[in-house]
Amino acid sequence: MAVQSLYFSDRDGLEMALSNPDTMLFQSKAEADARDKVLELAENVALWLEKNVEGLSEELAEQCAMSIAENKDLFAKAMKKPELLAEAVEPAPAES
Repeated sequence: MAVQSLYFSDRDGLEMALSNPDTMLFQSKAEADARDKVLELAENVALWLEKNVEGLSEELAEQCAMSIAENKDLFAKAMKKPELLAEAVEPAPAES
């Protein structure tokens, strides 16, 4: 029997990673590090949202922040081309 290493982000915690192995356990340290960076970004975006958007609940701020962090590349491109955000939510046109 072979030994296999699995990685997870400390920000998720072992218990959470084990309960969601498909999205929180990784085959490489680089993948776990990438997840950790997304979580760090989401944490900071949530703090910013809570402070700057009046009436936004902590839970909703966290959900929004996680979505933004998971799609950071799209948001970075949208800073130069805002219509990319609308295109990302519109269904692709059906081919005839």
